[in-house]
Amino acid sequence: MAKHKTIAGKTKKKTNPKTKTKTKNIKSSKVQSSYDALARLAEHPIVADLIAIGATAAVTAIAAGMSSKSGKTSGKAVKDAGKAAAAAIGARLMSEFQAVKNSAADAKVKAAKPTKT
Repeated sequence: MAKHKTIAGKTKKKTNPKTKTKTKNIKSSKVQSSYDALARLAEHPIVADLIAIGATAAVTAIAAGMSSKSGKTSGKAVKDAGKAAAAAIGARLMSEFQAVKNSAADAKVKAAKPTKT
């Protein structure tokens, strides 16, 4: 089998002497496809909406949990902010999934009804 030599994190192709074929650079193609998938996900409008909802919930929780008049927050307030953000994002995702589920059910019922001609 051909072995890969790694130089500064980059994989170098080596020819297999038995088959005289070059091995594929699988590592870099997986990283590239993962990056492309993440970039496409980040461009989706619901992702921006979820980030905004989570940030709003976190800021609200931090503002509610101010520990002193100096404006410093306690560790508990930060934990509560994280919990509030996660809960808000979860609620939004559940409402989106429920809307899709209801839409699919409506489409199924509509498709099952015979049309009049």
